[in-house]
Amino acid sequence: MQGARAPRDQGQSPGRMSALGRSSVILLTYVLAATELTCLFMQFSIVPYLSRKLGLDSIAFGYLQTTFGVLQLLGGPVFGRIQCPAILAALATLLGAVLSFTCIPASTKGAKTDAQAPLPGGPRASVFDLKAIASLLRLPDVPRIFLVKVASNCPTGLFMVMFSIISMDFFQLEAAQAGYLMSFFGLLQMVTQGLVIGQLSSHFSEEVLLRASVLVFIVVGLAMAWMSSVFHFCLLVPGLVFSLCTLNVVTDSMLIKAVSTSDTGTMLGLCASVQPLLRTLGPTVGGLLYRSFGVPVFGHVQVAINTLVLLVLWRKPMPQRKDKVR
Repeated sequence: MQGARAPRDQGQSPGRMSALGRSSVILLTYVLAATELTCLFMQFSIVPYLSRKLGLDSIAFGYLQTTFGVLQLLGGPVFGRIQCPAILAALATLLGAVLSFTCIPASTKGAKTDAQAPLPGGPRASVFDLKAIASLLRLPDVPRIFLVKVASNCPTGLFMVMFSIISMDFFQLEAAQAGYLMSFFGLLQMVTQGLVIGQLSSHFSEEVLLRASVLVFIVVGLAMAWMSSVFHFCLLVPGLVFSLCTLNVVTDSMLIKAVSTSDTGTMLGLCASVQPLLRTLGPTVGGLLYRSFGVPVFGHVQVAINTLVLLVLWRKPMPQRKDKVR
């Protein structure tokens, strides 16, 4: 099997990849990610209204979301009943898998001098070796960065997993209106990740961007606690998207730089597991908070947690790296 992949990787070592080739890979990866997320949210957008039609309340809907998070966390390919969106999502995902395998190089990260590659002929760690995966979380600075990533994402994750219910109960939106709002959210996210963060990273360090994202989270949380209409939420969305995108990009960059080339994929997997983890715990917790205290509680939680995170960042700065966020 290794011989079959040799022609695709031959002459394209990560350090020698041309600028044009690297740009093509980045563009293709961006398109694939956008396609996959679009198909995923096509299904997400109809689930809340379908659940409401079937008589589920916010707590039961939270359990449904928790089930989805558990399955997503475990990586199981779970499909529901066939709806046109599900078929389209399956076909688009299959196309994305084919393009990923045929057009993206096996490795795109340059070799490091301190990378600890396995010796030729030596034993190789199993992909299911949980000890090897957990060992990455014990590397210098990795636990603190990962904790900041999870803690700062938690309040927003609680709000977003309950947003479908909030859009129906609190904002009184119809399915089409909720779809427009999510499209606005997605458009801002695309612009922020594709344009804004790249420009900011060329002028500011990762530490500054990380602190700024947490600080904006606090401001957004304060405003969210007083939010009373969908118009108010639309005013908050740019700040929320900026903080969410910047935090995830910066922390992912820090974590990837903290490991060797051979462990890049594992660390990316750990980074990607944060959202499924929040989707596992968030719906149940979010449903209970929403039923007991209403929408303002999500703003209060966001302010409290991110204030603690900001104090930690100011007390002990993150390690500085020479290369910028990409």
